[in-house]
Amino acid sequence: MKRIPALILAACLMSPPAYAQEAENDESDSLMKRGAEMFLRGLMDELDPAMRELEDLAGEMEPALRSFGEEMGPALRDLMGQVQDWSRYEPPEMLPNGDIILRRKPEEPDLPAPLTPPELDPPEEGEIDL
Repeated sequence: MKRIPALILAACLMSPPAYAQEAENDESDSLMKRGAEMFLRGLMDELDPAMRELEDLAGEMEPALRSFGEEMGPALRDLMGQVQDWSRYEPPEMLPNGDIILRRKPEEPDLPAPLTPPELDPPEEGEIDL
């Protein structure tokens, strides 16, 4: 009989430290959460001016890119129609005078045809060729 009150007393004495540990974990979790939020806010504040500059630059470049597409689009389309296989060409090369050339890769030598077994006449019915 003395064991039951002793167990109840032990359980009651252990519960406050366990509760304190949970509260401490909650507090440390909230501190970690707040620290992460502060870090991300600071990062966003640092990146905000750069992102605004990038938006302004994109706004300035849009007309130039649009006119480039209108002027060069047909020429690029014609070039794509003339070249069937781009893998047969080296990467573009710019010469000192500003010209851009596309060199064709050297052609691989033709390999000899694979050897095929000689044609055999099919055996007539009933005959077995060994």
